[in-house]
Amino acid sequence: MGTPCHFALFDLQPGFRLDLDKLANRYRELAREVHPDRFADASEREQRVALEKSAALNDAYQTLRSAPRRARYLLAISGHEVPQEVTVHDPDFLLQQMQWREELEELQDEADLEGVAVFKKRLKAAQETLNEDFAACWDVAGERDRAERLMRRMQFLDKLAQEVRQLEERLDD
Repeated sequence: MGTPCHFALFDLQPGFRLDLDKLANRYRELAREVHPDRFADASEREQRVALEKSAALNDAYQTLRSAPRRARYLLAISGHEVPQEVTVHDPDFLLQQMQWREELEELQDEADLEGVAVFKKRLKAAQETLNEDFAACWDVAGERDRAERLMRRMQFLDKLAQEVRQLEERLDD
């Protein structure tokens, strides 16, 4: 891998627990340094390099600030590349997914904005618990399968949270 590690880019040690405010501040500092406008009078090559650095920085930032993407990235750089689509053997969580989906559909059918707000709070709490579980399990050697399972759960909740936000917007109109 020729590209520097996302964590190294921000002078961070690879790990799941991050200070997101510190990450955002460092991102803004670095983004200013490589902003294409600063290279308006530079050679074409320098402009291209600045653009590539800017894109790489943005990608690294988007990856690290999202818990599920950060978890997936940690697994990947530790030599545990996770295929995007794979059958997940996680029966407990599949049941939970179905319950959440049904509940969200009911809230949508009833256009229940208050219910959506309560659902969103529960979802956020579930996400925080998963993040804590992943962080704890990440620090333990030999827990990679569990870490991958938790990462997949995180991805699902992240997607569900996006759907909840879209539903809120539709109901707000």
